[in-house]
Amino acid sequence: MIDSFRDHYWFLSNFYPSEVELEDDLYPSVEHAFQAAKTYNQDERNAIRGAKTPAEAKKLSRLLPLPSDWNTRRVQVMRDLLRQKFSKGTVLARRLLETGDEELVEGNTWGDRFWGVCNGVGFNQLGKLLMEIREELK
Repeated sequence: MIDSFRDHYWFLSNFYPSEVELEDDLYPSVEHAFQAAKTYNQDERNAIRGAKTPAEAKKLSRLLPLPSDWNTRRVQVMRDLLRQKFSKGTVLARRLLETGDEELVEGNTWGDRFWGVCNGVGFNQLGKLLMEIREELK
């Protein structure tokens, strides 16, 4: 089991630098694009896209009200962004495939129990999406 997206497995993290597109705009990481997807306002998206770090992008998005449809579309938004990051034939796709059949668990200490697992509890939605994409690549 890979239980943390740090060190050798940092490339699995949404904070890892990897250019992705969201509605015709390029973002420096999955985290930037995912946080920008939480708003339909282009000025707000531009501010998030221009954040110096993924953590700053996340912080900026927390200042915004979530759209009413966010909970119904957030998993698909993440899936779409991850498919770009790990697109077939790329170095990152190869590295994802090199994880073999290991269970991928986004273990964290910040309490995210939807996308990851904290203190042994969580849905691990990010890990599940990564394993889904790994299967698609095989």
